[in-house]
This record gives sequence, structure tokens and C-alpha cells, in this order.
Amino acid sequence: MMDRDTLDHAAFGGNRPNADNVIDSKSSERALGEKPDSTFSSRAPGDIAESAPLHSEAADDRGASSAADKTSITAPAQLVAQGKHRFYSLVLPSSLLAQTCVVEPRVENPIEGFQRLLDEKRAKSIAKYIDAGFGTVPGAVVLSAQSRAHMQFDRAGGALTFRRDPRAFLIIDGQHRVFGFKLAKTAVDVPVVIYNRLKRAEECRLFMDINTKQRPVPNELLLDIRRLSEVETKADALLHDVFDLFLTRDDSALQGLLSPAERRKGMISRVTFNAALRSIKGAFVDARAEEVYAVLNAYWRACRHGLGLHNADEQITHPALFKALALLFANVAERVADRHGGKYTVANFEDVLIPFFKRLKKSDLPRAGMSHVALHEHYGKALSAGFLIKQWLFA
Repeated sequence: MMDRDTLDHAAFGGNRPNADNVIDSKSSERALGEKPDSTFSSRAPGDIAESAPLHSEAADDRGASSAADKTSITAPAQLVAQGKHRFYSLVLPSSLLAQTCVVEPRVENPIEGFQRLLDEKRAKSIAKYIDAGFGTVPGAVVLSAQSRAHMQFDRAGGALTFRRDPRAFLIIDGQHRVFGFKLAKTAVDVPVVIYNRLKRAEECRLFMDINTKQRPVPNELLLDIRRLSEVETKADALLHDVFDLFLTRDDSALQGLLSPAERRKGMISRVTFNAALRSIKGAFVDARAEEVYAVLNAYWRACRHGLGLHNADEQITHPALFKALALLFANVAERVADRHGGKYTVANFEDVLIPFFKRLKKSDLPRAGMSHVALHEHYGKALSAGFLIKQWLFA
């Protein structure tokens, strides 16, 4: 894993608009006359004490109280109550988060650690997204205040005060966002939720709740709305258009079997469809969606006729079978081209496929746990053995 302590963690530049609920970290640094070193390291087991006000700290910590006062931060905040839990909601500059937050990966601390290891590639992608100028990441970073934060809340003034300490806060959720913000050249203001006085067991439960009770947006829906976001590549656009033709055309071999925005049993999702077609994209270089549809529609209809010989027509929606038959397309199309001069009709595809399907047994159709790669390998051997020798050489 990357040595995070050796990175350049200088505070981010750039001007931010002034607002009542936003901290101007640069003004804070000027008032302090210093810029504390940034850190984003894993904390030691001794740093996991329950958060408590300043007056409850040990005597040896009081000796540094004057220095702590010089590095204290005060930010507008709201106290929020949800059931038995209370937390503070506020906005902090990304540079300050980089200077005061730590993580504790399970791998590095098998006794009390609970976070996953940092994925450097993911953090860099967030930084790139922010620096590209498109970026907004509005989700709140969730923190747990540690004892050395000396966090106090002024109810009358609605202000939260804490020390600018390298291990003031443990990240419960959002370590990749915080590190991505830190790597970015552009300064951003970040919504933050801070819990106080959590015990280690409570921090772990909160981490599990956040990472198990939230459901990500389905990939099928993301693909379905990608066009609306205007970020489709040329290849993505072709797949999108071909899927939509199969979805909407009355003569579609897959009519009634496609699900564009969600994964549904007995249906071919957009994710499965795209994965299948990407495996044969070399066969459709520079082709238009209508051309791809015409050829594949004839192919899928011939496949369904062949599956019908085993009363397995509806099995075409099985992801492994659908992908395996897609991989088989190039071999079948090559034989159609040789025999029929490149006329890709249903009848010409059936000329190649029907004998092949007659050779298959019911057990050759997908079973639980069977991969599309293994299935395609078996089908490829059956196709070659069945046609090259018997039908071509001895026709």
C-alpha cells in the first residue's frame, strides 16, 4: 500500500466563496501564524480512547494546552438527534480534513481495526474528477471524534470547537473521498457528520450499518441513464442503440425478454447484453446500430429455434447461455459467409446452427455454476467437430 505519510499534503489552494456556515481555513492559518503538517495515517491503538471534553484529559496533556489553543478550530454546526444517537452536521474545507483525519484498516490493526485498505486508484480517480471541473461529491464524510480532538459544542452560538490534531478524527465512512480531496489540486468544501464519545464497538457497528444497509444504484439503471448524463463513448452509444432496437422492434428475436433499467429473473438486463456484445465487438467495426441489429436479430432467432428443439427456448435469457452464444457468433457467421456469400438471414444461420443444436444434449445447456467461458469452449468444439468434417468435406 502507498506510504501516505510521505506524500505532499500541502493545504489546497484556490479561493472559496465566503458563507456563514463555511470555514475559511486560510484565514485560520494566517491567524495562527503557522500551517500544521498534514497527515492521513493509521492511528496507534493508544488513540482509540472515548472522546471527552478538554477538562477530562490527563495531566500530561494539559502541559500542551496553550499550544492546543493556538491550533483550535471553530466551525458553525448543528446538533442533530436521531433516535438514541446524536451527531454534529457541519462543513469543513478538504485541507482541514486531510490534516485531522485517520483510518484504521483491519489488515494493519487486526485487533481493533475495522476499515478496508485504501484503494489508491479509487482515490486518484476522485481527485481527477474534482480537478476536471465536473466534480461535486455531496455525500457527507462520517467521522468519530477522538479524545485528542478536545471537541466541545457551544449550544448558544451553534459552534463546534476542536483541536487541529493529526489524529483528531477517525473516518467511519469516506476515506477514499477524503484522500481523493487531499490529492486534488482544487480546494473543496465538504459536508461532514461528526459523532462524539463513541466507543470502539459503537464505531464498528456504525461502520457496518453504513456499509450494509445502503443499497448502491443498480448498474442496469446507471447504464440506462448514461445517455442523459452525456458521457457515453462511441462504443457505449452503439451498444445502447442496439439494445433499444431489440427492446422496441416488433420483429425482435428478444421481444419481451429484455429489462433495460433493472435486473429481473427470466430477463436479459442491459448489463448482460452489453457484456455479451463487447465480447464480439470486433465483428462490428464501424457498423451502424441498424446493421448490427439486422445481423444479430437473425442470429438470435436461429438460436431460439435451435433451443426450441430441446424445449429450452426461454433459456436464452440465462446469462451464461446468452454470453456463450454471443461468443459463438463469430464462428457461426464465418461459416454462413463461406456457404451463403455473406447473406446473414435466419434461414442461413439455421443451416449452420440447427445441426449443431441437434447434436447437443439437455445436459449441455447451462447448469448452476457453469460459466459462459466453459460453455462456449464446449460449444466451439461441438460446432467444429460437427460441421467441418461431416458437412464440409463430405457434402
